[in-house]
This record gives sequence, structure tokens and C-alpha cells, in this order.
Amino acid sequence: MIKVLITDDHKLIREGIQIMLENAGDIEVVGSLASGEEAVNAVRENRPDVILMDILMNGMSGIESARWIKELDATIKILVVTMEISKDYVAAAIKAGVEGYLPKDVDKETLVEAIRKIYGGERYFNEAIMKLVFEDFYFQAKLKSSGKKLPDELTARENEVLGHVASGKTNREIADALFISVKTVETHKAHILEKLGLRNAAELTKYAIKNKIIPG
Repeated sequence: MIKVLITDDHKLIREGIQIMLENAGDIEVVGSLASGEEAVNAVRENRPDVILMDILMNGMSGIESARWIKELDATIKILVVTMEISKDYVAAAIKAGVEGYLPKDVDKETLVEAIRKIYGGERYFNEAIMKLVFEDFYFQAKLKSSGKKLPDELTARENEVLGHVASGKTNREIADALFISVKTVETHKAHILEKLGLRNAAELTKYAIKNKIIPG
């Protein structure tokens, strides 16, 4: 039996997933927890093979929890199941050591298949997640092939935001183009300015032209 621990701060979600897994035959739900802290503390007691982990929860995030769990026992497999589908979250989860990443709208068959795959030593990312990962590589390759210079200090997402800001797009236009919130755009812009030692969007545009990120 594959011992599964469910971690999500919404009780209905936990109960729904547990019901989905009950008839799988080879899967046993050994715990249902509401926070990342509880998941970390339960690792030794429950000894799960696979942990289903949400990203945004009260207190410790799923990504931070995954790091702690991997330090405690690297053999435990972690499958992220979340509504947070973005390049930044996927990249952070992979860096934390998770074996799989799924959106919450997947069907039962996909969830069960993912659990079995990662329990067997494989990784599992559905098509939507793989597309996000591929787009990161595609964006970097496209910039390199065009001779544009990427600032080493910035992440791939920050470079995307930089290009849009320097092109004169508003925060809302950038948010819509990248499928993120306006607040997230503002956060990225603040990080970009800080990392590059710039003060405002005008200086950012000059920087982008000088470094051939956008044409002058």
C-alpha cells in the first residue's frame, strides 16, 4: 500500500481528495492535515510514502514545508496539488525537491497515476505545468538567439516583466500578458529596480535599451 498524507488548509478539499483515493486499491490515506507545520511534524509519526501538498496555506507555505520534509527524510515523495499555477511557484517547488506538481482541477485518474508514478521513483508534471517549464526555457533561448543581454541578477520571470515594463506596458497589461496579479507585477518591479540599482520606470527603459533588451 502507498501511504499518502494530505495537506491542505481547506477541509472540503482534503475530504474530497480522500474520497477520491479510497477506492484506488493500493493507496492508504494515513493523515489529513491543515498546515505545512503539521505536515513537517507528522512525518516521523505517520511515515508517509507520498505527501500531497498545497502551496498557499496559513502559516508555513507548501514549498517551505517541502524543504523541511526533504531535509528530515529525502525518501518521502512530495506531490504539489494547488490552484497556484505559475512559473515562479513551479520553479520554487522543483528547487525545493518535489517530485510532482498538479493543478487542483485534474481528474481522479490523473491524481492516482501521479501518486503511483512518483512512488515508483518517477517525476510527474501534467501538460499545463510542462508548458510553463518549457516557456521559461523558450524565453531564455529566444533572448539569447536574438543577441539580447539578460541581467544575471534577475530571475527568468523578472526578465519577462522587465521587457514588458521597458516596452511601456501598464501593470494591468503586464499582469494580463503573464497571467499574474497586478500586485505580483508590482512586487517584481520593485525587486528589479532594487537589484539593478535603478529608481523608476524611466531609468528601467534606458537600461533596457542600453543592454539591448528592447530596441532603442
